[in-house]
Amino acid sequence: MRIAEIHLTPVAIPDRPLLNCKGVHQPHALRTIIEVICDDGTTGLGESYGSIKALDGLRRAAPALIGLDPFHLHELKSRIITALPGGGGINAKSAVADHKLTDVVASAFEVPCLDIQGKLLGRPVSDLLGGAVRTSVPFSAYLFFKFAGHIGEAADEWGEVMTPDQMVGEARKMVDAYGFQSLKLKGGVLHPDLEIETILKLRQAFPHHPLRIDPNGGWTVETAIYIARKLENILEYLEDPVIGMDQMAQVAAATSIPLATNMIVLEFDQIATAFRKNAVQIVLSDHHYWGGLRASTHLAKTCETLGLGVSMHSNSHLGITLAAMVHVAAATPNLSFDCDTHYPWTGVDVIEGTPFTFRNGRLDVPKAPGLGVSLNRQKLAELAALYEQTAMKERDDTAYMKLFDPAYERRVPRW
Repeated sequence: MRIAEIHLTPVAIPDRPLLNCKGVHQPHALRTIIEVICDDGTTGLGESYGSIKALDGLRRAAPALIGLDPFHLHELKSRIITALPGGGGINAKSAVADHKLTDVVASAFEVPCLDIQGKLLGRPVSDLLGGAVRTSVPFSAYLFFKFAGHIGEAADEWGEVMTPDQMVGEARKMVDAYGFQSLKLKGGVLHPDLEIETILKLRQAFPHHPLRIDPNGGWTVETAIYIARKLENILEYLEDPVIGMDQMAQVAAATSIPLATNMIVLEFDQIATAFRKNAVQIVLSDHHYWGGLRASTHLAKTCETLGLGVSMHSNSHLGITLAAMVHVAAATPNLSFDCDTHYPWTGVDVIEGTPFTFRNGRLDVPKAPGLGVSLNRQKLAELAALYEQTAMKERDDTAYMKLFDPAYERRVPRW
């Protein structure tokens, strides 16, 4: 059996005006849907970034994979490295950081190959990763300060969330709708004292929910230490409070709150330095840029060896990515925390039916062969048409923020 065809379909998915330290989400998020078709008709699905560089890398690598045995994943990576000279450099733009193009592309094609393997063997992808150690995977509510609606549009169903009390209301909606048992706040948006007040009010409203905050490096070391001291014994972890390995180590030395990252440790060769400096205590996995599902399990084992915790990062995504996240999370014994997901904010999908239903904030691990999802051609066509219609071909939260506030200036750290 060999790979005979590869189809790449960029799509645009509606997004909400969600705020972060660099600006605000645009009306659409971009993704690429990947179909890998073998000569016997077996098809594997994947999903990756829709940025210009990532899409270009996928398009350049795809022809090199024709004729490949979908079980030969080492050769897949080798062919991709050959097809993308210089792709081992940090030159594939994703939403919040630059990642190695070869890792991004290898992950994008590894997932559909694993989907194919599972279908041929009659086993779920989690079995190919060592077997599921849990029947369902816990997720955290992802809370954002937000504008009421996009420019020129009416308020969305979530409305404006710009105060601590409004954030408690957003959290109640999330918990009531999905049953989440933990809460993550995207910080670095409001004045630090307001974000401290927000966390304290969330603690009052949800006394038993673990809380975490992620300002995407939007604070100075001094601000981060100030906030950490105000929130000692309240946060389960503090994610990327500052930019820089040494700066993270300074914050870690000043607080008992564990520090997590998806911005400081992005590659395997950075783990040892972070460990020696005690800069992070938790690493967030994300198969899209760590090199795939198998690499994510390797990351977890490395963290276990070093005594580091493991959580899971998310960005705007659809159901194919969610399926992959659930399978790898199920097969990660030392997954220490509830996973992130943007899925409740999405509202659309390209997969058939509704295979994912949150119960008490958890998703059941699919038992069907492969990823356990299939494409809805009509939905795929609709989101592909939306991609063609939108002028947006790259995410730029700062440029969009300037349309709301022409005086806005991007500063990281912001506070």
